[in-house]
Amino acid sequence: MAASPHTLSSRLLTGWVGGCVWYLERRTIQESPHKFLHLVRNVNKQWITFQHFSFLRRMYVTQLNRSHNQQVKPKPEPVASPFLEKTSSGQAKAEIYEMRPLSPPSLSLSRKPNEKELIELEPASEIEDSINVGKETKEEKQWKEMKLQVDDLPGILARLSKIKLTALVVSTTSAGFALAPGTFDLPCFLLTSIGTGLASCAANSINQFFEVPFDSNMNRTKNRPLVRGQISPLLAVSFATCCAVPGVAILTWGVNPLTGALGLFNIFLYTCCYTPLKRISIANTWVGAVVGAIPPVMGWTAATGSLDAGAFLLGGILYSWQFPHFNALSWGLREDYSRGGYCMMSVTHPGLCRRVALRHCLALLALSVAAPVLDITTWTFPVIAFPINAYISYLGFRFYVDADRRSSRRLFFCSLWHLPLLLLLMLTCKQRRGGGNPGPPPS
Repeated sequence: MAASPHTLSSRLLTGWVGGCVWYLERRTIQESPHKFLHLVRNVNKQWITFQHFSFLRRMYVTQLNRSHNQQVKPKPEPVASPFLEKTSSGQAKAEIYEMRPLSPPSLSLSRKPNEKELIELEPASEIEDSINVGKETKEEKQWKEMKLQVDDLPGILARLSKIKLTALVVSTTSAGFALAPGTFDLPCFLLTSIGTGLASCAANSINQFFEVPFDSNMNRTKNRPLVRGQISPLLAVSFATCCAVPGVAILTWGVNPLTGALGLFNIFLYTCCYTPLKRISIANTWVGAVVGAIPPVMGWTAATGSLDAGAFLLGGILYSWQFPHFNALSWGLREDYSRGGYCMMSVTHPGLCRRVALRHCLALLALSVAAPVLDITTWTFPVIAFPINAYISYLGFRFYVDADRRSSRRLFFCSLWHLPLLLLLMLTCKQRRGGGNPGPPPS
């Protein structure tokens, strides 16, 4: 049976396709072992190519994830930094006005704005806050003229004159006047106290005037009136002059010339010797102790008109008391004094600072015994003063051994009540003389 033309063409097409497939299969089987061996032989060379492929794959995945994150969380609007230079006020207002129309004006009060509207409103408020912060920062940096109020002037002048230190000076002067032999002259006592107080205010004011650049570096003194600019240097010098001139005049012509000379000398010693020495040598501590020892001597000379053994004994007690007092105080302020540029014993010679404090604590015991020997007090005084003198000596010894802030603080606070109590005991045990001087000599 003869095949139809359609069937014959189909068989020819099938045979051609089958032959092609057979040829390709045979060629693949023959060449595949050679390709595998070629890949195995060149595996070391192809290893770098595999690493490159892995790196490109990771970079692609990273970029793809980043693009997804940016689509999910849009980048927030940049907020202007307050530390950068802000634009002019006109441009800033224009930016705010451009952001405000984002909120629909037809927003009724009865419904709450949706989340999208709140997100659109936030950038405008952030820009307003950043502009306000920038204005405040720039205004704070600008120089402002400080106006002095009349109501604040007494308090400022009291801090300028170190009113607490002045009160201590006047109290020691009063103790020297009261311990002097003779009858108590009230007008002379008042003039002595007023003159000494004015001289102390003048010396303290000049001291602060000279130490403004150094006090600004110390935490203890950075709030003083001249450092903060509450008053001008001219006003400070004028106040010191107005205190020094009448103070020395009252002591000279109202009391006696010897007391006036001591007051003038003490102002000079404090302002022209002690103040500059604080940045040069540790000898400033000894000079400062002399300055503190002169006021009770002035009280004695105001009552007697002469310098005798009693005046030097009182001066010696004040001289020795100041070393445990000031050395213990400066021990806790060593960092402050170093920052201010002051040459203090506690900073440069810490061992000497502790030894000197202990030495003068023990000296108070000997000076108390010398008081009845010089016929200033009775023998009861060294007996009843022994406990407080022994206690401050013990604290001085602990400060010498421990050399820490706790021991220095205990010694300092003990010195605050030790001196007034010691002077009160001296006044209580004062030697009564029947034939003493009737009063101070006429000036």
